[in-house]
Parts: sequence; structure tokens; C-alpha cells
Amino acid sequence: MRSPALRHVLTHLITPLLMCIGMGLAYMGAFVTPEPHHLPVAVVGSTPQVKVFAQTVKDTAGDKLDVRTVASRADAVRLLESRDVTGAYVPSAEAPELLVASAASDMGATAVERVFTPVAAEEGVPLKVTDVAEPVADDPTGQGLFFLLIALSIGSYASVAALGAAGAALSMRVRALLTLGVSAAVSGIGALLAGPVFHLAHHDLAGVWGMAWLYSAGILFIGVGLHTFLKRWTTLTMMVLFVMLNFTSSGGLFRPELQNGFFGTLHAFWNGAGFVEGVRSLLYFGGDGLARNVATLVVWLLVGLVVTGIAALYERPRQARHAAGHPGTAAEGASVPAPVPTGREAARAVEAARAGEDKAEKTAEEEIEEEIEETVGV
Repeated sequence: MRSPALRHVLTHLITPLLMCIGMGLAYMGAFVTPEPHHLPVAVVGSTPQVKVFAQTVKDTAGDKLDVRTVASRADAVRLLESRDVTGAYVPSAEAPELLVASAASDMGATAVERVFTPVAAEEGVPLKVTDVAEPVADDPTGQGLFFLLIALSIGSYASVAALGAAGAALSMRVRALLTLGVSAAVSGIGALLAGPVFHLAHHDLAGVWGMAWLYSAGILFIGVGLHTFLKRWTTLTMMVLFVMLNFTSSGGLFRPELQNGFFGTLHAFWNGAGFVEGVRSLLYFGGDGLARNVATLVVWLLVGLVVTGIAALYERPRQARHAAGHPGTAAEGASVPAPVPTGREAARAVEAARAGEDKAEKTAEEEIEEEIEETVGV
């Protein structure tokens, strides 16, 4: 290809085209056809008739449902609050009841209702639906936490380009301190959105901020560390890790029981799921499961610190050579005396050196601006 400008443009088009493919595969694979896969439900009762009924439901549903029986309604409520089941059916000839916890998953509650409504209809009686854990009125579907996750993620991974590319001249220690400051700012914005602005969190806002900070700091440290090795490909990598795989497995829209096994598996340990499920635990379920989700966020942060530490060790020799002013080159120059230039030659040499420096600086600045625009424009 003879045109450098055309080659430059085509090279930069690779990233958005790969993003297009990746986003399509991830979002459409995760969200287009939600179907129950081993959706956990309970049937309340201990009589032989109830056990036969539960087995019939299981046989009819196949792999779509995992059905268990519990002795009492109170036991069913406890399972819902611990999110061990998505719904619990209380059979009755006069007033059958379905227990759900929509704060755990509005789509999950809807899926369970679709399963048991026809069962009650066969008895010729209406089904009473009782929600034992409703989201706040300001977030009726409970999906506000998912959109909060998106805001935190974009603020975090978009800042990586500024810290990694524009801050490349700074030492890793300075960049790490800036990362701490940026993560505090991003999580503070998230807390404001969750609290005073949209009222998603009516209590424990400090806890929401703490989890937002862990989440944001983990992304930022991973990104800043990776930038040392990946440079402009860091943007695509961050998109894969913290958008394509992260949003789809977070459980913010669909719980893993409504997705295929790939995204359901990621939900068990990915950081977005740790944040969404952790905030749900804190706001709606009395902290049940909170420690496990906080531990997930801490592990991701530790991974980020390790990656950043490795990057700092990798950069140290280069920074040492730069600080020493390339003594090897100076020694080589000293061994062979250079001819003394005339006044006109010296002026030309200075102008050429300045032009070369300006061109190098302009090229570096253009690369940084292109990388930042690529990231923020997604």
C-alpha cells in the first residue's frame, strides 16, 4: 500500500470493526433470547400430593427449572431473601400464591410468574403474586443498578487512556497516585447518582460508594498496567473485559439462570456481577451474600495492583537509562572527536534538531489524542 495516510486510517479502523463484532456477539448472545436454564424454584408443602405436584412440574419443564419442596411459607421466604430460589409456589385449591423477590431480578420474577400462572389457571382460580423484596419506588424495575454500573465502567476505562497514554511520561508511582484519585472521583460521581440524584439507594450510601470505589479502582489499575504492554490496543482489551464480558454477565438485566452457561459462569466471579449483586445485597437483602461479593471486587483490585506492579518493574530500566542521559552514547561520541561545525552549519544543525523534536512531539501527541478519542467515542 503506497499511501501512508490511507494505511494509517485503515489500521485505526481495525479497532472499531472488532468492537462491532465483539459487541454484537456479546450483547445479542446474552440478551436476545433469554430462557430459563435450571431456574431455581420451590413448592411449599410436605404432603405426598405436593411432592407429586413438584415432580410433575419438574418433569414438564425439564432443564428449564430446578424444583425443590420446602416445608413452610417462612422457609420459602428465607430462600428468596438469600436468593437461593427465584420463586416459590404455595399450592391451594382456593387461593394459590406465588412468592417472588423482584429486587433480585425483575425479569426472573416475571419468568417464574409465567411458569406458574397457567398452573393456577388449570384449577380455575386466580394466582396471587406476593413480592417479598420490592425495589424502591424510584427504581421500579431494579435495573437502575445496571445503568449505574455502566456509568462507573465508562468513567473508569475511558480514564485509562488519559492515565496511560497522556501520562506515559510520568513515573508509574505518579500514575498510580492519579489512579487512586480518579477512582475516588468516579466512585463519588456514582454515589451522587445513586443517592441524591436518582434515589436508587435510600440507605447505606457509604457502602455503595465503597463498592463503587473497589470496582473502579480495579478497572483503572488493570488498564494502567496493561497500557505499558498493549499501548493503543488497550482500548479494545478494556472493552472486551469490562463491557462485552462484564455488562452481559453482571446480572443487571438478566440473572444467570436466564442466560446460557457461558455468561452464567462468568457471573460467579466477574467484577461487574460482584458490584451489582453486592449493592443488591446491601440495599434489599440485609447484607446476605455481601462479603462474598466484596471479596470478588477486592480480588480484582489485587489483580490490578499486581499488573501495575509488573508494569512498573518493566518500565524501570528504561526510566533509569533516560535519567542517566544515555551514558553509553555519550562515551561512544567521546571516543571519536567530532568536527567542529562552522557558525552557519551549527545554526542549521540546531534548526534540524528542533524540527525533529517538534515532529516527534507532534507525532506522540497525535497518537495520544487518537487513543483518547477512540476510547471516549465508544
